[in-house]
Amino acid sequence: MTEKSAAERPLPPIADRQTWQAKIDELRVREKAHTRAGDALAAERRRLPMVEVDPQTPLIGADGPVPLVDVFDGRSQLIAYFQMWHTGRPAAEQCEGCTLSTAHINELSYLHSRDVSYATFCQGPYEESSRYRDFTDWTIPWYSVPQDAVDRLVANRHFGILVTCLRDDDKVYETYWTTGRGNEPMAPSYGLLDLTVHGRQEFWEDSPDGWPQHWGSKGGRFRLDGRPTAQWSRIEAGRNDDLGTSPDDHHQPHRH
Repeated sequence: MTEKSAAERPLPPIADRQTWQAKIDELRVREKAHTRAGDALAAERRRLPMVEVDPQTPLIGADGPVPLVDVFDGRSQLIAYFQMWHTGRPAAEQCEGCTLSTAHINELSYLHSRDVSYATFCQGPYEESSRYRDFTDWTIPWYSVPQDAVDRLVANRHFGILVTCLRDDDKVYETYWTTGRGNEPMAPSYGLLDLTVHGRQEFWEDSPDGWPQHWGSKGGRFRLDGRPTAQWSRIEAGRNDDLGTSPDDHHQPHRH
């Protein structure tokens, strides 16, 4: 992308502080209405029916097969992100959107304090996909979804979904799911970009003429120089991104 010089770059109009604050005060009324609308939608989610899921649906974790009910780790609720996986592909060719979402999830103590567990359910084989988890230095609970469990958990949807579940003793229920832009709560970088003057810098945004807009909606916005963006800091730190998919099958031991 070519950056414009400072002289060519469009800028917002300049105002005195009083005028500027008055405009923010006007916008704040609409922002608060937007927040309350989101609260109302959340209230509707809490009143949705739920659908029963087989609690013994098998997943694969660091120590082998694990039934779905055990992933709750004794808590009553579970949030699971279903990460896409391209089996046999190197790290650079893994899903950039799923990498964006999962890269933001780190501190789980606030969820745990509200009786909620979190886990990633990855589409690929555990041994291969868990090396990606280690390469990216993620610490979240990680499970592989074997093919015989896909239909039970995904049920005519696709990986790349965000799912919430409820456990009632030994029974498990799915209470909500979303995908696409519905996954954005996972990635607060987008929410922060929305606060900036240039926004997300994506083509679909309603921005003033001349504002920088570099990316479309086909995944390129999540890549930098041919890789999912979050991978570059790991490469620069000397991490091994071999997932065991190279002909020599060289890889560093992966951490459980």
